[in-house]
Amino acid sequence: MSEPNTPDLDRHCLGEALLQHLTEARRWRESRSRPDDAADHDALRRWQAARLAGSYADLLADARYGPAARFFLTELYGPQDFTDRDAQLARVVPKLVALLPARALATLVEAVRMDALSESLDHEMVQQLRAAGRSRRIDEAAYAAAYRACGRLDERQEQIDLVQQIGSALDRLTRIPLLASTVKLMRRPAEKAGYGQTQRFLQDGFDAFRHMGGAEPFLATVRQRETALMQRWAGPAAPVAGPAGPPAPSQSAAWPNPSPSCR
Repeated sequence: MSEPNTPDLDRHCLGEALLQHLTEARRWRESRSRPDDAADHDALRRWQAARLAGSYADLLADARYGPAARFFLTELYGPQDFTDRDAQLARVVPKLVALLPARALATLVEAVRMDALSESLDHEMVQQLRAAGRSRRIDEAAYAAAYRACGRLDERQEQIDLVQQIGSALDRLTRIPLLASTVKLMRRPAEKAGYGQTQRFLQDGFDAFRHMGGAEPFLATVRQRETALMQRWAGPAAPVAGPAGPPAPSQSAAWPNPSPSCR
């Protein structure tokens, strides 16, 4: 099931990267210990969900792109709480490293990396909305003001880049001979081994991108719209971006590369 011109992926390194990103995401979630924290975060997620549904209503209604749009907006880029999925993942990392195809594992690592980054950005958005007295009364003006106050534009760009990276990887996975049947056959063993949600995540993404028959137009649309919104919300007086996270994935990379040490 190998693919030519694809760099070797270090499974041990991928497992370590997965644990690192899972730990980071869990710490951000655990920081919401008070009821007000959870309520404010939920309000932000609801606003984001409504925004995404509006921004991509045309893709969601499209016969070709609808499944991929739903996958992105619910399983990757949307406001869903991944606490249960990540807790399951953390319990079975050694099994995933041993059983998942390396390219599927690398794609999963990038999805969790994006989740951890989104948790960090959302945490700061809640703080800024609270400071403005708008944490429960969010509209686009309030959201944009909090967005500008947060800065961290390099990490906002990284978020958009990760969408492209993961989408491109899923698209390439659909072209590997026998991988579709391999992922599907993993369903029952995955449920018995305790990582059924993870297998379903990969299966849903695989099915959505295979149905689309080529992801480039879809991914280009997402990039264009999200970049335009980033620029509009940041405004001409946007603060300098905050502490830099990991470097944004290269758009020319053949596969997700979660850490420089995983080369």
